[in-house]
Amino acid sequence: MIADGRQSAAPAFLESRGMLIATHDGSFHADEVFAVAALRLLDENVEVVRTREPGALAAADVRVDVGFRDDARGGDFDHHQRGFDATRANGVRYASFGLVWREFGARVCDGDAEVAAAVDETLVQTVDANDTGQRLTESLVDGVRPFSISGVIGGYNARWDETLTPEEERRRFDDAVVLARDILAREIAAAGAGRRAERIVHAAIAAAPDARVVELPVNAPWKQALVPATADALFVLYPKRQGFGLEAVPTAPWCGLEGPELVAVTGVADALFCHAKRFLVVAASHAGITRLAELALA
Repeated sequence: MIADGRQSAAPAFLESRGMLIATHDGSFHADEVFAVAALRLLDENVEVVRTREPGALAAADVRVDVGFRDDARGGDFDHHQRGFDATRANGVRYASFGLVWREFGARVCDGDAEVAAAVDETLVQTVDANDTGQRLTESLVDGVRPFSISGVIGGYNARWDETLTPEEERRRFDDAVVLARDILAREIAAAGAGRRAERIVHAAIAAAPDARVVELPVNAPWKQALVPATADALFVLYPKRQGFGLEAVPTAPWCGLEGPELVAVTGVADALFCHAKRFLVVAASHAGITRLAELALA
């Protein structure tokens, strides 16, 4: 099973230990760095060669962001070829990280396709969109833009006024892959924890003797899962270090949410952002912001 739910037999190179990955030399970007990091989570016994030499590319098990082919069975994950148009249902185009994740994400996530899909939404799509030139966010302050993970990875390249030896350039690439692997591993762990919290909350809702009071066996995050799942709950009871806590269920837990999370909670398709201090909420349309006002007043 791969990240978008399609069935896929394992490519031959996964049947043996070890993997030779080829990617292009020169300046590197977040999409191939994260693609290599994902494959390293799949198999620690990995060797990476940075080259455009045809013979070296052909000798590799996997080619990432190089080779002008998209053929998972053959080990090719490139998006630069003429006519390439692979795009997610939401319109975000695939780059090399997304192609690798689409094929191997669920395997990297211990077979959990839902965790892989969550990581695709939070991390993979942002990297892919940056590489393919798609803007996913709009700044609320002129001249200020988010400092993205793609920017962090790009910062490992040589500056315009800096000359690196091939060995230094390779160390920079390897350091970037280590960072990306750590970020990806933590994102997978966070997505898995979120899924476990959802299951705990849904089980507690089903088991509640009084639907107005939901008791959780652990102090797990519950607002995002509970509010859409039941309109009856008024309080949530949960254990704390000092004993137990009882918290009122908010009718609209918007604060600090944006994008798909805010859409899921409010049901407003073009809801964009709600400030953590609750003094500002943004939608793309007048109808959307009007609906948010109605919900806030309800």
